Amino acid sequence: MDIFSFLHQGLSAIVPFVVLLGILIFVHELGHFLVARWCGVRVEVFSLGFGKKILKYKKGDTTYALSLIPLGGYVKMFGEQPGDNISEEDKKHSFTHKNVWQRIAVVLAGPLMNFFFAILVFFAVALIGEDAKTPVVGDVPAASSAYAAGFRSGDKIVSVNEKAITTWEDVQKSLSLKESHDLHLDVVVQREGTNESVNIATTAKAEPNPNVLSSFEYIANVEGLTPYSTGTTVGVLENSPLHALGLKTGDTITAINGQKVGYWRQLDSTFAKMNSGEPLTIEAIGVREGDKEPKPLTVTMAPLTSIKSFSLQSLGLESSELYLSKVMKDSPAQAAGLRDGDRLVTINNVKLQKWEDVINNIKSFDGKNPVAISVLRAGQMIDLKITPKMTTQMLPTGTEEKRYTIGIAPIANLAAPELMVLRTSNPIDALVRGTEKTWDVSVMTVMSFVRLFQAKISPKNIGGVISIGQAASETFKIGLTQFLQMMAIISVNLFILNLMPVPVLDGGHLVFYIIELVKGAPLSMRKMEVAQQVGLALLMSLMIFALFNDFTRLLGL
Repeated sequence: MDIFSFLHQGLSAIVPFVVLLGILIFVHELGHFLVARWCGVRVEVFSLGFGKKILKYKKGDTTYALSLIPLGGYVKMFGEQPGDNISEEDKKHSFTHKNVWQRIAVVLAGPLMNFFFAILVFFAVALIGEDAKTPVVGDVPAASSAYAAGFRSGDKIVSVNEKAITTWEDVQKSLSLKESHDLHLDVVVQREGTNESVNIATTAKAEPNPNVLSSFEYIANVEGLTPYSTGTTVGVLENSPLHALGLKTGDTITAINGQKVGYWRQLDSTFAKMNSGEPLTIEAIGVREGDKEPKPLTVTMAPLTSIKSFSLQSLGLESSELYLSKVMKDSPAQAAGLRDGDRLVTINNVKLQKWEDVINNIKSFDGKNPVAISVLRAGQMIDLKITPKMTTQMLPTGTEEKRYTIGIAPIANLAAPELMVLRTSNPIDALVRGTEKTWDVSVMTVMSFVRLFQAKISPKNIGGVISIGQAASETFKIGLTQFLQMMAIISVNLFILNLMPVPVLDGGHLVFYIIELVKGAPLSMRKMEVAQQVGLALLMSLMIFALFNDFTRLLGL
């Protein structure tokens, strides 16, 4: 990478971060500034950033500044320090000499501005339009409760218990429970590819909610009801005619003779419609030598008299999930001789059907006898012995799980749920949507702190400025809506974080003023100074810990 490319990439990551953080800091400090002025407090400095002032402009009593370090901001008010020597004439402009309710209003204004700003941003997103998962059911296994109840793959959920459903989020809300009790469901679905409506009545069993950040302790679960489907990423057997023509394991099929496909369940039925006496053209995307990103490719197979009809089996195709995309460095798998591209066949003589079988078999390691693994490599069966090691895995729920692993990753084959653009042209509806989203994110943020204290999610999830910078950069690359949503989420986090009862934060000052209301007199200077020092030490410790987590994730440790 040349110096210009490096600088370009660096700027493309830094600029969204500075824009996002700058706007949120400005909004927060503007809240303090406006209410302070409204209460008659003289504001001496309004600064974005800390440290040396790069730019400054004075109007009236206030110096407006842009400072060197863009990781915060401040509003300096006249008479902020209780020990300041202030004349009787100037006391009317002093923050300390305002009544306690006015001081509470000034301090509370900053966090509240972040809350209301989040509503404004989500309001704008509702008008612009945001991506949401459609209420379409994914793969429904034939042995599942959902299948027995009448659900089929591709069903579109129209209503649940007479409540209209628009997105998959609506489905999840319909199944959320405060208490543990089974839930009777009357569901109306529309069958895939038809206008046929089907009524399904079933009972969903109450189970602990796997989403630890939800305020709902339980969820009514219908086993097999999910928005996820297996994708069309293929494993290609060595003796397959398609392999000889250039189709490779890890390629994702997008069309068969011009007919688009997106799910594994569509492949066999689509192949069955094709005439084996005619050419077969498969469109796919894949990575070839020298490519950095997947590119479109086309494979055309001449008519084959040896094949009576096309099917996955006759064409030598299978799901890619039992093929290894990566064998981790210095892992038990690498030490035993596993390689990228190997196809897992059996573990301890148990034939593998899906990746879940691999995880479950390795997890059940007894800690004594090595695990026997058979793999297919270049058409040859190879038997290996591997001794798994105990590792700590971060789960999608934010919790950590200790289990045996061997250091391998599959060629994933999961189709992304179908998305829709959720948009409203009615400003009132958009405002309601913005308020609901802000409230939901606020609840989720509060629950994340609660779960941290309960040790139900790992403290490794705490991130600092590097995590915020990465999120800002990635969402900016995706699009405006995603960037705005990230801005609103971080704004809510600032609202909650600043209200925490930690001295040096707004919440700590609010605690002082509430104590003053109860006592009828402010705390002594000495007690407040000690509390501020403790609070600063706690805040600095948290920042160092967050940066440690950021660097750990960045370095892949």
